[in-house]
Amino acid sequence: MTKEHIQELYAFTRNHYVYHYDLQTELVDHLANDIETIWQEQPNLSFEDARDQSFKKFGVFGFMDVVEQRQKAMNKRYYNYLLSELKQWFSIPKIVITLTMFLIFYTAFTSRFAQYFFFITFGVLAIWTLYKSIQLNREFRRRSELSNKKWLLEELIFKQAGSVGIVFLSQFYNIFTWSDVFISNSKLVVLTAAVFTLFYLINYISFKLIPEKAETLLNTTYPEYSM
Repeated sequence: MTKEHIQELYAFTRNHYVYHYDLQTELVDHLANDIETIWQEQPNLSFEDARDQSFKKFGVFGFMDVVEQRQKAMNKRYYNYLLSELKQWFSIPKIVITLTMFLIFYTAFTSRFAQYFFFITFGVLAIWTLYKSIQLNREFRRRSELSNKKWLLEELIFKQAGSVGIVFLSQFYNIFTWSDVFISNSKLVVLTAAVFTLFYLINYISFKLIPEKAETLLNTTYPEYSM
């Protein structure tokens, strides 16, 4: 296999809808090894024919199954990062901040201005989510343009940030409709304060902490990233 062959394989994966460099590299490595095995058995076979023969082994859907499996694995890794960061806010010393947030929400939601606090809290979360989503998307595009490469984990860090919060905000109508119920029942007030605390923490982690650690996470996941 020559360098030209390797570059052709990268182009081949891109032409078959594999856009992330880490997935391309994994597939190129697999194809290159398989092509060399094919050449050992059929030394007169052209590179293109050997490549196509190797590609047929992926089945009717081509690289789609491999890409889907890899995406699931990387999604799991990303959420493990998120969960690991979240757990720290329920252990000493950060649990003090978490409990303080909860008490602030609880006090606000049990005051006579509870309805106003409820929508102010929700509004701040909505504005923060929208602003940081736009900001991180721009940062991802800038990074992709500079490196001319897309990494799957990098895209998750900068484009999937706050996905849980966005799902929460998508329920605005239901929350608006039932807001008076949430803050009129003492048990539901505790639950509401806990939910808002949790979502504020998740948004802070996904929009702030994880993106700040992006370089470390990417270098740990992809040894070739720093190259």
